[in-house]
Amino acid sequence: MSMSTDNTNPLHNYHNQIVLVTGGTKGIGFTIATRFLAAGAKVIICGRKEPESLPQISVNDQLIQAQFIQADVKDTDSIDALFSTIKIQHGKLDVLINNAGGSPFALADKASPRFHESIIKLNLIAPLNVAQQANQLMQEDGGSIIFIGSISAMRASPGTAAYGAAKAGILSLVQTLAVEWAPKVRVTALSPGLVKTENSHLHYGDEAGIAEVSKTIPAGRMAEPDDVANGCLYLASPQASYSSGCNLLLNGGGEMPAFLNASESK
Repeated sequence: MSMSTDNTNPLHNYHNQIVLVTGGTKGIGFTIATRFLAAGAKVIICGRKEPESLPQISVNDQLIQAQFIQADVKDTDSIDALFSTIKIQHGKLDVLINNAGGSPFALADKASPRFHESIIKLNLIAPLNVAQQANQLMQEDGGSIIFIGSISAMRASPGTAAYGAAKAGILSLVQTLAVEWAPKVRVTALSPGLVKTENSHLHYGDEAGIAEVSKTIPAGRMAEPDDVANGCLYLASPQASYSSGCNLLLNGGGEMPAFLNASESK
């Protein structure tokens, strides 16, 4: 993905800021990283495997890419190495987008204890460990930590029970860290509803299935990764300087209550 840069909007001006996006090699994270590049930031992404392509933008016919650092956020030694590299190469960190996470479909009574533990570790313990390291870099000059949450934290999450529970834990964690790390570091959450990505077919089926799911959302569509990126650009900006310990819910108006369709069918 490549786009032109536009720093004319002060809300989107991150010139000379260092931004880390975990899980920025694909999906929502890739788009978030690209948008911060376009806003003038120096962007670092991490993942377990080097991606086929990096987030990039075009500036005066020159391509500017995100920096990739290989890291497994579930491994504390790998996290230590990641932040050591950031400190040596950049000397600071201004924004962390704690995005890495996810879960395959697995009914709670069929999944193994090891599976549940792995999902909790990826979606709750790992983001906490990453945030802890980021906070240490940010306490001198200040910074913003944004946890990417999920609508699954606020409603039933059939097929992804451990994931939903982990994301609910993130919302509690954000409130506590916002108190402990204030005033230097702001800690917020951004919780998307249903998002259309390259993996949407795994959960919602083909384009026809996605269209039917979109009808259940008041906005008439699923979120796009750009919607999430816009929220991150706002939460990390000076315009959100009084936002900490809060959760920005981006769900297109929510999900229409099931009783409405049930009553209309009679």
